[in-house]
This record gives sequence, C-alpha cells and structure tokens, in this order.
Amino acid sequence: MTEPKTLYAAHAALIETVLTELIGEGMLPAGTSFANVTLEPPRDASHGDLATNAAMVLAKPAGLNPRALAEAITAKLAAHPGITSAEIAGPGFINMRLAATAWLEELAAIARLGADYGRSGVGGGKMVNVEYVSANPTGPMHMGHCRGAVVGDALAGLLEFAGHRVTKEYYVNDAGAQVDVLARSVHLRYREALGQEITIPEGLYPGEYLKPVGEALAAAFGNRYAAAPEAEWLIDFRTRAVAAMMDMIREDLATLGIKHDLFSSEAELQASGKVDAAEAWLREHDLVYDGVLEAPKGKAPPEDWEPVQLPLFRSTKFGDDQDRPIKKSNGAWTYFGADLAYHFQKAQAADALVDIWGADHAGTVKRIKAAVAALTSADGASPKPFEVKLVQMVQLMKGGQPFKMSKRAGNFVTLADVVDMVGKDVVRFTMLTRKPDAQMDFDFDKVVEASKDNPVFYVQYAHARIRSTLRKAADMGITPSDLALDRLGTEELALVARAAQFPREIEAAARAREPHRIAFYLYDLAGDLHSYWNLGNDRPEKRFIVEQDASLTAARLFLATAIGQVIRNGLGVLGVEAVESM
Repeated sequence: MTEPKTLYAAHAALIETVLTELIGEGMLPAGTSFANVTLEPPRDASHGDLATNAAMVLAKPAGLNPRALAEAITAKLAAHPGITSAEIAGPGFINMRLAATAWLEELAAIARLGADYGRSGVGGGKMVNVEYVSANPTGPMHMGHCRGAVVGDALAGLLEFAGHRVTKEYYVNDAGAQVDVLARSVHLRYREALGQEITIPEGLYPGEYLKPVGEALAAAFGNRYAAAPEAEWLIDFRTRAVAAMMDMIREDLATLGIKHDLFSSEAELQASGKVDAAEAWLREHDLVYDGVLEAPKGKAPPEDWEPVQLPLFRSTKFGDDQDRPIKKSNGAWTYFGADLAYHFQKAQAADALVDIWGADHAGTVKRIKAAVAALTSADGASPKPFEVKLVQMVQLMKGGQPFKMSKRAGNFVTLADVVDMVGKDVVRFTMLTRKPDAQMDFDFDKVVEASKDNPVFYVQYAHARIRSTLRKAADMGITPSDLALDRLGTEELALVARAAQFPREIEAAARAREPHRIAFYLYDLAGDLHSYWNLGNDRPEKRFIVEQDASLTAARLFLATAIGQVIRNGLGVLGVEAVESM
C-alpha cells in the first residue's frame, strides 16, 4: 500500500492537479512547466496556512493577467474539502487556509511514520559522492578542519534521508612535498627515540604527536637508519608515517561521529597511471594541447621568467579565465592535473559530486568545475552535476578573547581536545548554526550556556522537556492518545503547522546541498515548543498535563510525542543525539 503524502506534498500535488485541469480547459497552454511553482508557508502567518506563486510564474508565458489566472486557480482550490478559503494577495499570490482536520491528519502521519517522517524519495536513488575533510595526512585534526568535516557529514546524512545513495570520501593528499617533510620530521623523532639529542629546524613538524611514530620506527628498525642517507629511508618512513597519521585522523574524526566510506590516495592514483590515462583521454577529445603559459598578469614577470611549453587544459572553453597547465616544466603533475584525474575517477562512479572545501581554495573552484564539466560531457552527455561548498574558518573564543589551546599539536588547537571539552553534539550542531560561507566564532562560554542564545541548548532542551513531560504523565498513569485530537486548539495546531514543514525543509535543504537549513528549522520548532510551554506558566489550562482533564491531556501528550519525534528526526539527520534529560 502506498503511504499517503505528507501535508505539503499532498497540497503541492493538488495544485498540480488544478493546473493540469486548466491546461485541459485551454486556459494554460499544453506543455506548461510547473517547475517554478512553489508551495510554502506565508511570510505572515495571519495571511493563511499555505501560499503559492503559481499564478505569478505561469501567467506571463501563458499570456494571461496574473490575477485572472489566480481567480481561476482559487475557484478550484476553494472547492476542495480540506481548504476553507483561497484568497488572492497583491498581484497574484494565492493564500490558502486549511481545515483543522488537515493538521490533525498530519499529526497522525507523524505518529504513524515515526523515525521515517520527513524521509523523502526526491533523490531517486541517485549516487552522490560527497568529499570532505581531505586534510593533508601530516598531523591530527585541528579546528581548522572541523567545520568542513561537520558540514560534509551532515550533508551526507541529509542526502541519504532525502533518498540519495551517498559515498562519503576522503582524498588523501599523500603525493606532495608535505609528506616528505613529514617523513623527515618523523626521522628526527626516530633518532630521538634511539636516545639522540635532536633539534627540530624551522620548516619541519614540531608536534609531539610524532613521538609515538618515531618510537614505533625505532622498535621496528633499531639504529639501522639513524645515520643513513635520506634516500635509504625516505620512502619507507613516508609510507609508515602517512599510515600512522591516517589512523590518528580516523580516530579524531570518530570523536565527531564521522566515518568515511572511502579513502582515496593521491599517491596510488598517480602510481596506477590513472592521471596519465586522464591526460590521454583529454588529448583524444582535444581538451589538452601543448601551449605556452602566459606571463603572470597585472605585474611584471620575474627576471628569470621565460615562456615554457606545457600541456594545457582548455578550461576557458568551460568558463575559466585562462587555460591551465596540468604538468610542471619538470614533468611533475600540477595540483590541478592531479585533481583533474581524481575527479575523473570519482565521476565514473557517481551521478553527482559535491566537494567541501575551505574558503582559502576559492580561487580554484572555477577551474576544477570546468574540468569536471569537460570530463563528464565530452562524449555528448550532459555534464554531471558538481558543486563546491566553501567553508569559512572558525575563530575560537573564550572569555571574550581569542582562545589558544594545544596539548599535543605544537601550534594549533586539536579537534579532539575541543570535543573533549564540550562534547560531540555541541560541536556538530554549533558548526551548523551559520551558513558555511559566513564567518563563525566558536565561543566556549556560549556553547555551554543554558539560554535561548545557545541554539544547541535551546533545541536539546525542547526535546528534554517533552521527554520529561511524558515520563511525568506515565508516572500518573496517563498515556498519549489520538482519541480526542479534535480538542486541540489554535495554539496547539500552530505547533503542528511548524512540524508539518519538516518534510519540505528536508527536500529543499537536500536540493540546495545546505544542511544548516535543518539546524535553523529545528531552532524555530524548538522556539514554538518553548513558547507554548510558557503559556502554561500563566495559564494552567494550557499545560500539557491538565490533571482534571484526562482526554485533553492525552491529546496534548500525543502532540508532544509528535513534536519530539520531529526534533529527533532532524537531529538524527545532522548526526546529533536527542537527549532525554538536561
């Protein structure tokens, strides 16, 4: 049996039915697209329960006056038994008011669907590759990585909840000069473990987190490489050091509840010949040619600069401002060349790609998007969707001042230490309380504050209040019941109206690749719950538990259970626990 549609989906389908009828009647032309028609809550709740822009977006292509089209739409909507009124506002917006039964049916749907309420099929089972974190494997996770890690992981959870299949990928940058620096740093710690006095020069990694790696190498090799030339130990030390760092990174990410499905090695990618294969494929499709790189723009070139012929990717063909080299003059791959091949590999196994990058990589977005467009469309196919979400850095604060803390890193604040201080859920939810491309302060005082100004507390407290109320009622022998839901009044139905927005928020957030929208929504839902709760402080008859009225109490407990379920579902999407008490 097909599950009935949730409220917004059902009324969106109703509007589409009405518009289809108008096509059949000749008012709208055949083939009219409804893609830009929206259904949402009015900005002002006094205007109604639902609003649609259907007449506004369809009138012009149909050659109609928006109000005339709106009148035809409202006439059909008003005849629907679940709609008590449909009115035209302004130049053609349509506001609708729903019968109370519509909200009660949605309340019942929340109870019936439980943990699946809000789950959507909008993703259609398409595979999305979400690549996030991808920090250089040279040390533990620090707070510079935290925000992108949370945004990527929450996005993966959101997309899965919305009906996508998801691969969560970490790209290990283990082929660059930084891993040679790591190997040299580890060699010093290896010598230290053998009892030698060492001095760590500038340019190497000073963190004490490398001591255990050096000790393990000393146990494995003794003094075999203590005085050996670099060429004898560099590759082996590099391989072992990267493996140790990746173990540390996995452990650090696990403190945030993050587990990737796939770790892809840049070194393995290059060793496999896939980068060379990508270049051959691009040449075959006339997307790479040998040309002379232009001199740097806007300033005089260095005295030793001279034109060099390099293999260039035709990125200008796809919106970039200049063609880009995929190899250096010494034959080594450029970062862009290696990234191009890596994305070529990812695109072969996914229907869409999403990368989560730090804002400091903004300058490379245009060229890598050009590359993916080229790689996925050169044989006449439509380019595979590819988005880059930029994440700004986080400023750590405590006592109104920038906060410095480092136990094992050398010169940065570790993610594990912050999670240890305030907890996984606080870190995850806080990272989603602002748009990723906006600057953020992580204030250690604020994130543990018990106030409305702390979104983490505010949402968690709403759920804890509900659970406490249900426990108290159970002790009194009262259980939630849907037998008298018609006794719920205007204030209670307003709570249902907010809860009913959850499925559309999931779909909208998934389409936009913006998991922070769910955090924003949960804050609003929690605010409505707290506002209703506060009514009972002044008006005892508005409390969830009215001891002298068992049927009304049971109905309100049914409502509370549903609101708690929606909060749990939303927090679950974000990877945050819904606490039972506070």
